[in-house]
Amino acid sequence: MSGERVLVAKVGLDGHDRGVKVVARILRDAGYEVVYTGLFQTPDTVAAAAVDEDVDLIGLSMLSGAHMTLAPLVVQKVRERGVDIPVIVGGIVPDPDVPVLQEAGVAAVLTPGATAEQVVDTVARVIEQHRAESS
Repeated sequence: MSGERVLVAKVGLDGHDRGVKVVARILRDAGYEVVYTGLFQTPDTVAAAAVDEDVDLIGLSMLSGAHMTLAPLVVQKVRERGVDIPVIVGGIVPDPDVPVLQEAGVAAVLTPGATAEQVVDTVARVIEQHRAESS
């Protein structure tokens, strides 16, 4: 991790932020520079922050059940800004929703029970894959 930046965000009306704060700390301790946008963000505000902060990856914490609407909107809003930043979703995501989210442009999904090692490995893998595809 040489200066890689990750934005973590809570999109929508989900006010549960303990998990996203734990993930932010895990990533920080692994050497990432972490930007946390706080609660109640919109897809537009997440996309704007990701572009403004020049991040390598966006991590969305989704516990409200709105992942099927909000996560694809974040991907769309980022692309509308002319950039391609990979998006990972973590949280309560039923197994049948995972391939649908991936078809909508979400790079990876982490579900409850993911270990700190799995979080770090997934972030590293997605950033590495994105860089390889972009070159």
